[in-house]
Amino acid sequence: MKKLILQMQMSVDGFVGANEDHAWQLWEWGDESAWDDELKQDFNAVFAGIDTILLSRKMAQEGYLAHWGNAAKKFPRDPFYAFAQRVVDARKVVLSDKLKHSAWEPAWERTRVASGDLPREIGALKVGEGGDMAVFGGAGFASALIAARLVDEFQLFINPAVLGAGRRIFDQGGFQNLRLLGSKDYACGMVVNRYASVG
Repeated sequence: MKKLILQMQMSVDGFVGANEDHAWQLWEWGDESAWDDELKQDFNAVFAGIDTILLSRKMAQEGYLAHWGNAAKKFPRDPFYAFAQRVVDARKVVLSDKLKHSAWEPAWERTRVASGDLPREIGALKVGEGGDMAVFGGAGFASALIAARLVDEFQLFINPAVLGAGRRIFDQGGFQNLRLLGSKDYACGMVVNRYASVG
């Protein structure tokens, strides 16, 4: 059975987004990255096993697919951006009851819209063939997946910053035990903690 892997950048104090305009992430998805080579390599290794990317309507409409498609074209020989080509090549599923088919069809290749019934749609995707599924947020979508107990593995990229306030992803889900799969620190200051859902 396929796993649903949630990857999120997070502050040391557990926030995934700042209330104020702070530059707190070591890489804010632009051309410049403070990630070290080992972190870049490990990040790409995760993508090698992914064949489906789940997106919220908001993330899709705000340009996630166009952004990484452009990065794949801009850096075709940079090994760090191998994941960008994987984003292009992977199957994408946008989970939404609000998105109309004709509004996106020409622009988003290998993408389909499924209903916003998260348990039903993700349950069906998990029994399909192929590699694992990945989801990257935003905060509201991640929170809904966590609250519905649909995430199999959490990959939390802990940036060396304390925000003090902001958006969280675990507030709606209630108590949940997790099992540590691994924790790795990197020269750039990032720590990646991986957890599996228990039960």
